[in-house]
Amino acid sequence: MNFRTTIEIPASDIRIDHSTRLMLFGSCFAENIGGKLLQYKFQVDMNPFGILYNPLSVAAALRRLLSAVPFSEADLVFHNGLYHSFMHHGHFSAPDKDTCLHNISERFERAAGSIRETDLFLITFGSAYAYKWRENGEITGNCHKFPARLFHRVRLSVDEITEEWGKLITTLTTIHPNIKLLFTVSPVRHWKEGAHDNQVSKSILHLAIDNLQHLFEENVRYFPAYEVMIDELRDYRFYGEDMIHPSPVAVDYIWQLFGNTFFSAGTRKINEEWEQIRKAIDHHPLHPGTEAHGAFIEDTLRKLARFTQKYPEISWDEEKHRWFGGRAEGVNE
Repeated sequence: MNFRTTIEIPASDIRIDHSTRLMLFGSCFAENIGGKLLQYKFQVDMNPFGILYNPLSVAAALRRLLSAVPFSEADLVFHNGLYHSFMHHGHFSAPDKDTCLHNISERFERAAGSIRETDLFLITFGSAYAYKWRENGEITGNCHKFPARLFHRVRLSVDEITEEWGKLITTLTTIHPNIKLLFTVSPVRHWKEGAHDNQVSKSILHLAIDNLQHLFEENVRYFPAYEVMIDELRDYRFYGEDMIHPSPVAVDYIWQLFGNTFFSAGTRKINEEWEQIRKAIDHHPLHPGTEAHGAFIEDTLRKLARFTQKYPEISWDEEKHRWFGGRAEGVNE
């Protein structure tokens, strides 16, 4: 007997490997998948504006990157001792104006420099609700705990989302005709909106993505992370302590389905090889500095050398400098 509902995910014509240039935007679920992609050494630029929830804020971030218009002091606001940007997540904020602008600009320049070379955009919509800054009517990506009276809460319509993203995808396909956009809807429920409003919100997002799939059949695809979480993993043991966000086990499971859908057998083999090395790198020795620990490090370095020779296009510079320091010099040579 089968005691659960299994989501059947059809085969995809999208193939992701370690040469694919990816850019991820959207809610915290985009960061779950993006974190996994980074962990397995894929070429990923993840959320250059930080976490964004509503589709129009994500579209605005993409448009700003395509324009390459830099941010200035005029884009910043001040509240509760911090400078912020309404287009950015709070981790870009800072008590010093120059620091805030530096945080934003450094990340922006890197993403703006690579966006036109991106092969695949992975977009996660979180909510159809958005907040307009009453002062100018612009939709904000993050309210940064400003008083609620300064915003006008709106629910985006299917047509609004479809129209804005239709224009944006047309622009992207003009730059890169073979570009692919892989959409997901975040399975994280926005409980503060209320149970019913959250469900309406998620339905709007699904309908808008479905419209885009029909309008751009060659370029737009959908991955059912929402359906897997809500139906296949509907036991609370697959949720975090807040009973809203997916647990690490759930993220790992959805990642496995993601890999089965978009990775070739060869890419999965590379991931398996790297996973063994990564576990060795992440190992915390009980007795560092001993002869046994030294031998363990030397063995790991030999494995890294073989991995680098087989896959020279995959960089592990972060691990080299963080864990091995000078001892890893020459491994890439």
